[in-house]
This record gives sequence, C-alpha cells and structure tokens, in this order.
Amino acid sequence: MPAPEIALTQRFQTAFAAAFGPEYADADPIIRPSQFADFQCNAAMGLAKRLGRSPRDIAAEIVDAVDLTDIAEVPEIAGPGFLNIRLRTDWVAAQTAELVDPSAALGVPAPERAQTVVIDYSAPNVAKEMHVGHLRTTVVGDSIVRTLEKLGHDVVRQNHIGDWGTPFGMLIEHLLEVGEDSAEADLVRTDPNAFYQAARAKFDAAEAAEEPGTDLHGEDFASRARQRVATLQSGDAESLRIWTNLVELSKQYFHRIYDMLDVTLTDEHLAGESTYNDLLEAVCDDLEAAGIARISDGALCVFPEGFIGRDEQPLPLIIRKSDGGYGYATTDLAAIRHRVGTLDADRVGYVVGAAQGLHFQMVFTAAREAGWLPAGVEAEHVKIGSVLGEDGKILRTRSGSSLRLMALLEEAVGTARTVIDELRPDLPEAEREQIAHDIGIGGVKYADLSTAHDSDYTFDLDRMLALTGNTAPYLQYAVARIRSISRKAAARGLTAAAAPLVDNDAERALALQLLEFGPTLVSVGAEFEPHRLCAYLFSLAQAFTSFYEASPILKGADTEVQAGRLALAELTERVLVEGLDALGVNAPQQM
Repeated sequence: MPAPEIALTQRFQTAFAAAFGPEYADADPIIRPSQFADFQCNAAMGLAKRLGRSPRDIAAEIVDAVDLTDIAEVPEIAGPGFLNIRLRTDWVAAQTAELVDPSAALGVPAPERAQTVVIDYSAPNVAKEMHVGHLRTTVVGDSIVRTLEKLGHDVVRQNHIGDWGTPFGMLIEHLLEVGEDSAEADLVRTDPNAFYQAARAKFDAAEAAEEPGTDLHGEDFASRARQRVATLQSGDAESLRIWTNLVELSKQYFHRIYDMLDVTLTDEHLAGESTYNDLLEAVCDDLEAAGIARISDGALCVFPEGFIGRDEQPLPLIIRKSDGGYGYATTDLAAIRHRVGTLDADRVGYVVGAAQGLHFQMVFTAAREAGWLPAGVEAEHVKIGSVLGEDGKILRTRSGSSLRLMALLEEAVGTARTVIDELRPDLPEAEREQIAHDIGIGGVKYADLSTAHDSDYTFDLDRMLALTGNTAPYLQYAVARIRSISRKAAARGLTAAAAPLVDNDAERALALQLLEFGPTLVSVGAEFEPHRLCAYLFSLAQAFTSFYEASPILKGADTEVQAGRLALAELTERVLVEGLDALGVNAPQQM
C-alpha cells in the first residue's frame, strides 16, 4: 500500500521516461503537500533546464504523459510550471481502509534491508546526580531507538556512562573512609551529588593545605586518591571490587531516573568508558604503526585531515597524553572500532551535546583514516542543544548549580497531580497517580522532543502541561476523547465499520493525515529528527478536532454513517498512540 507521495512519484517517473527518454526515469518529481491542492509536482523547472525548454511547456508534456486516472484528477498547471494534484476521494478512502488491517502496520513500510544501528545516548556519570542536561540526551536518544525499531531495524542501545578515570581514585578513598556499609555510602544511590561533593571537598582541602594532614600511613587524601587511580587502572582486585560497588550503587540511581522517564535503557545497555579500557593501548599502537599517529610535544596525536587550529597549524587529536594516560578521544576511537568490527553496525548515532561537535568530527575522520569506519558505515553526531531558564541562560537552581533531573521530573508530576485531583476527584487514587505521571512526564519529554534537537529551548512547565497548543496533553486528550467515544458507542451497541468513512472535506483531510504516518516515521528514522514526528502528530490531532466538529459520530446521522466515522476515529487513535509510543509518551485511558 504506497503512501500518496510514493504512488505519485512512481507515476510521474514513468511519465518522465515516456515523455523525455529513459534517462529521465529517476528524475525526482519533487512531490510536496500544497495549500492549493493535495500535492504539487515541482519537477518542471528542473527538467526545463536539462531539456532547454520552458517550464510550462515541460509541465504540459508531463500532464499529457502521466496516467493518474485511478489516483487523482487531471493535474492543473499553475504559475511557471507547478502541477497541482487533487487526489480522488475514492482512492483516499481505499488507501485509508487498508490501514485498518493490522498487517498494514499503519502504513509503515518494512525496510528493504534491516540495518544494525548503534545509538549512544544518555551517558550519565557514576556517583554524580543526573542534571537537566541529561534530559535531552536521554529522551531524544530513546525516541530515536524506539522509532528505528518500529521501522524494522536492529537497534543496539549503548549507554556510555562515565565510570572510569581520575575521579574514581577520589571516590574510592572517600568510600573507604566512610565505610562501605555506612549511610553516607548509600548516598551514591540516593543523593550522588552529596557523596561526590564530600569526596571533592576532601580532595580540594588536601590540595590547598600548606601542610597536608596525613593518615597512619603518612599520606594525605589527595595523594592517596592519585595513587588509587594508578592502582585501579593496573587491575588491583581490591580497588576493582570497591569500584564495582560504586557502579552498582549508581546503577540503582539510574534505574530510578529511567523508570521515572519511561525510557527503555537497562543494565544490559551499559557500555561505559571502562568497557574499552583494555583496548586503548592497541588503539594507540595500531594508529602509530599505521603512520596515522605520531609523537608531538610528548603526546601521541592524530592529525585528522582538514582540521586547522587558530595558529594555522594542523589540529591534534590527543590519544595518549605525555604522562601515558588516555583521554576521551582514545575511548571514542576504541568504541567506534568495537561498534563497527564487533557489533557490525551499519550506522552509529551519538546523542551528545552540541559543544562536542568538533571532537566527534575529528574522531570520525581519524577512524575513517584508520579504516575502522568504512565508507559504507554512517556515523552521525546527533547534536543536543541546551535547556534554558526564563532568563535565556542554561537552566539552573537559584544558587547557580545544575538543576537535578529528578527534582524537575517530580515537580512536573506533582503539578499534573494537582490539576487531576481538582478536575477528576471521581477517579480512583491509583488511576489519578498514573494519569499524573503520564501527563507530567509526557509533557516534559514532548516539549523537549518537539524542538529540533540541536536547538535550545526554554523550560516552561505551564506551557508543557497545557491542554492547548503543540503539547503532549493536547495529544493525550485527543486519544482520551476518542476512547471515550468508543466506550459510549459500545454502550449503545454501535461498533466501528470495517472501513472508515471518507466522504466530506473534514473526513478527507483527516484521512490524508493518516496516510502520512508511514512516510513521516521513515523520515524521522532517516534523519534522527523526532521533532518532525511531533509536528505530524499535532497536525493529525488538529485534523481530528476539525473532523469531530464537522462530522458528529454519535448523533445527527444514520447508524451506517456513525459506524464509518467511528472507524475513522478509532484508526486515528491507533496512529496517535503508535506515534506517541515512538516518542516514549504514554496515552492515558482517560483524562
């Protein structure tokens, strides 16, 4: 069942070949939605340049050659050569009827070849609280993987947590001092920032002291922390045991956040920095042996082609520091090598802050030069913008510290609960609690996802939870309204017809929106742009509102018409729910 754009594209390309020769069979018809018709073919201008003739003459030849008899009315030539196309209502109705069959997957096409797609997202740090900055990397990444799975691809989630490196010497020493079974140690699970800050305060105090305090072994805290790093990285069993305990406590905290956000990350998706520790030496050795890396100012560096610094000299990507330590570039190169060579990735997406753009460009280029990222494998940095406060600056607490993500989510759910308690006191306590969660979390996630991922947006809880505008509650309410209609219809003994009724303009406009779900999801998966799905779902919900006002379902019509309109409404509900699920937003049964 081809979507309208696909069906039209096929017919026009056949016409191009017939009118201008077989070499034009793959010319893009440039089929776009139109405010003057259903669609517009904008190919005449481009073809005119290739053929050396006027666009309107080309448009006329296309009209003569194209066969749209069973799909659309005869195209109208407008302006310099645009072709306005109005689809036949009976064709729209037939296509919409096919969507009802579960095997049609709501018009989402199966891929020609399922790809293995690795998505790196969320990436919090062990023993540190997730802050509002992690919101976007988590929900955007989770929406991308949900969408790719609905499109039939094999998705490998990778949560590249910060679980290795210099801070762990400090954290391990602090854990030993307070005791692994102490209440303070439990802060790693309940209040990671408090634990981290206590360890940092000890470290900074020891660094600042003119005469550092010492323990029984004659070493101050900072010295012990540094020594612990080396001990840990050398594979010391006791240090690794304590490090493992820290990671386990942090995982419990991650679970609380991910459960609250309804995201699909689990322990099996953890692939932190420590995962690649044993591969880093080989990365450096192999790059050096291949002549790609060389020593510069004591450090081993790669100089990827095309990157120049302010001094007009090649820009280095340091893969081994002068002290022998490794950095993010080394780990990221090892990760690419693993994801392509071991996980067999066809495509890799990194959902990471926009500020890391240069880093990833250099890493991708270095990996391609090394042959670890072949030409046939796509690597993309899904750039994430910032969440801003009302002052236009990065959202923080009044004291200026990063805003805790859990506090933000709890506030959203609490606000939604206040409204639900006022509007629906008749509902059971457990149901009100679930609805408040779905609306609060859905509102926050949707506000994030409806903005292009590389753009900043202002956090406005009132707007996020509004029942009007492009918000999750508006879409959730549309679903709840349809479900209410279905319950009332069932109480009257009315069941949906086998095929939706598509007759008047409002029904036709809604049907056309429903036919766009498949192409929209394909576009979102191809471009990693969830905001396009949000825009589509908002347009669909608006079309349903217009349909509901123009075509009463349960009154003012005979039973056959009511059944046909009910079928159209219930199909709309299915598409809205499926689309919201791709975004990771739940749709309550009632609101």
